[in-house]
Amino acid sequence: MRIAHLGLTDFRNYPSLEVDFSPGVNILLGSNGQGKTNAVEAVAYLATFGSHRVANDTALVRAGCDSAVIRSTVTHGDRTIGLDVQINPGRSNRLQVNRSPVRRTRDALGIVRAVMFAPEDLSLVKGEPGARRRFLDQLLVQSSPKFAGVIADYDKVLRQRNSLLRSAAKSSSGLERDTLHSTLAVWDERLVTFGSQIMAGRVGVLADIREPAAAAYAEVAQTRNRLELRYVPSRLSNGPQTEQDFAQELTRCLGEIRKEEFARAVTLVGPHRDELEIGLNDLPARGYASHGESWSVALALRLASFEMLQTDQSGEPILILDDVFAELDSVRRERLAQIASRSPGQVLITAAVSDDVPEQLSGVRFLVDNATIGELR
Repeated sequence: MRIAHLGLTDFRNYPSLEVDFSPGVNILLGSNGQGKTNAVEAVAYLATFGSHRVANDTALVRAGCDSAVIRSTVTHGDRTIGLDVQINPGRSNRLQVNRSPVRRTRDALGIVRAVMFAPEDLSLVKGEPGARRRFLDQLLVQSSPKFAGVIADYDKVLRQRNSLLRSAAKSSSGLERDTLHSTLAVWDERLVTFGSQIMAGRVGVLADIREPAAAAYAEVAQTRNRLELRYVPSRLSNGPQTEQDFAQELTRCLGEIRKEEFARAVTLVGPHRDELEIGLNDLPARGYASHGESWSVALALRLASFEMLQTDQSGEPILILDDVFAELDSVRRERLAQIASRSPGQVLITAAVSDDVPEQLSGVRFLVDNATIGELR
């Protein structure tokens, strides 16, 4: 799989862009603020239809414009697919596959698959649990696109349920409270249905990346410390693993904490409150890992994701390394370069100067300057 052509209109700082990428390694060079990250962000966006940098799409649209467009030509072996998306903040995005409209975003997932390692990934280790939940969910969606719908349905149920809890907290009428309690039971059932699917899916994804992540950490960090990953459901006991297990535990827990939820007017159990615990030799990485170790852990998680996506029949995912070589010490830089050079698929790299990119990563080089991209010859 590779992006053969990328076109942008009013995306980030690009009024207009048309660029052809080559198979293998593509290196985008340029000073900070010229648009290197924005270009590869557009490629990554096509994989999940979300940004790794911002929570909503508003910042993706060039200042003063109402929408942005990403156009792409994607090759899968002998097949060529055109994938275009018009980003409309506050409204539904519009997608086309081979010039034909696609009604739901989830139906275009899987056309592009990419794993991006960027400076923001340090939050996977040092940040709040939400960053780690998003990491699992994005990987879950890329490996099984149906989960995009499950996660969207869960989010809707969660918003509705929280709204009911807030209404119950404000209600002074006993009859109204009884009605709200009865209505809440319907949303409990839906919360359990969608929540148990997400939680079991996350456990499955984590099982797939656990050993590859430990191996990648050992290779990059050159240490005997072992990377350990554990999914910790909030408030649930008995170590559920399957969808049925999670459904039973969620149902039990919702009954036990009903009074507390009414008192606090918020949903207190479900995948939105779970944690991915990252440890190094039984110590939490968030509190004990050094800066260099944290970079190694974040990189190991992305490399394990890349390896996992390589194992199915959907083609090699695109590997994106966004301005990370300058952040790594010489040892980790060389280790990452060795791993990237072994990738049989397309690799997109950004760097401020060519010296930041190790010599073994030779490939087509581009100059990014003031929202223009031209091949260096």
